[in-house]
Amino acid sequence: MGGMAGTTGSSEAAFERARRVLVGGVNSPVRAFAAVGGVPRFIASAAGATVTDVEGREYVDYVCGYGPMILGHAHPAVVEAVARAAEKGFCYGAPTDAETDLAERVADAFDSIEKVRFVSSGTEAAMTAVRLARGATGRAKVVKFAGCYHGHADALLVQAGSGATTLGVPSSPGVPPGATAETLLLDYNDLRGVEAAFDRHGRDIAAVLVEPVAGNMGVAPPAEGFLTGLRQLCHDAGALLVFDEVMTGFRLAPGGAQELYGVRADLTVLGKVIGGGLPVGAVGGPAELMGRLSPEGPVYQAGTLSGNPLAMAAGLATLAETARPGFHDRLEAASASLGEGLSRAAEGAGLAGRVCVNRVGSMLCVFFAPPPVTDYASATASDARAYARYFHAMLDAGVNLAPSAYEAMFVSAAHDAAAISRTCSAAEAAFAEAAKLMDGADG
Repeated sequence: MGGMAGTTGSSEAAFERARRVLVGGVNSPVRAFAAVGGVPRFIASAAGATVTDVEGREYVDYVCGYGPMILGHAHPAVVEAVARAAEKGFCYGAPTDAETDLAERVADAFDSIEKVRFVSSGTEAAMTAVRLARGATGRAKVVKFAGCYHGHADALLVQAGSGATTLGVPSSPGVPPGATAETLLLDYNDLRGVEAAFDRHGRDIAAVLVEPVAGNMGVAPPAEGFLTGLRQLCHDAGALLVFDEVMTGFRLAPGGAQELYGVRADLTVLGKVIGGGLPVGAVGGPAELMGRLSPEGPVYQAGTLSGNPLAMAAGLATLAETARPGFHDRLEAASASLGEGLSRAAEGAGLAGRVCVNRVGSMLCVFFAPPPVTDYASATASDARAYARYFHAMLDAGVNLAPSAYEAMFVSAAHDAAAISRTCSAAEAAFAEAAKLMDGADG
């Protein structure tokens, strides 16, 4: 069934048209607004800290493509780099200097990385890291943490079993039990639970896979000693520590969370910022370990679009900007201003002690739950109905947030004082609306 190309005039009309030919009208579930209700805004363009919908309404944007737009949208240097690359062709099926250039940038930034394999998405990168860890260790079991998302590969789509150290069971139809039978699902920030898992399964654990800063259940920072504890447990048991830095890589620091917390991973999964908004993923680690991947070693991985020249160009241009002196200091200052402003706005609405604003660097999250929020259980205690009310009030005021209570806000270099002030002013009224719902005084 075909359709007419072109704009559709309104988000409502665009969504209705999309639902006729796209599953749920979207190509990634959270975009459908199912968690908050209403109709998703269809975006026509973006520039700097703003996005503009098909009706011409402009929003201060904190989705930022779910993380990659660390410079803001359509940064001139990135646009120019992609345009130059496009003039030379889109896909060669052959190696390019740009792949080597970007790999060198990544290896220079991360002390734990000597060699890199580029892929096309974070899901593919995490899947490759798990396969490599299993191939290198000869073991099958992998530890992951509830609330940490590493893409939709079968082995990583798990939900809790009957106990803290039991094997995960599939969390999606279509994933056979055997695909998750070797996945141990534990609680984030619970080092004792990890110790118990190693006591029971240590000789069979190939890897611990973790977001060093959880960003897929909202933002939850690692507890003091959690990451160093994981490092020691993996070292002692001969398992590999895999950091999923798809969100945190180059965002929290040039060397990601590993630089920020001083913990070295065996394998690092990257994405988002290193592609400047184009599809990309990567796995990196020591040369000896990475050498187990084909064609040097027996662990197979391949991809037609891996190292795509447009993505490499966008990534190189983006990382050149983030490497400028003071870049991360300025980003930290803007993010701190936003976090403090949101906390003040919540307190002003009478929500002190009932709203938790978590922030690590330029990643933030507003939980409608008492602080602290440290793991999946405390994150999912957040009042989703209150978040939906807050979300729509912010959207109506011209602030674009992720349409889910469990996604991060991302700050970019384009978010200036005016954008942050506008956001915090909108939050004052939005928190007040949410407070009415929470207090039962709605309407």
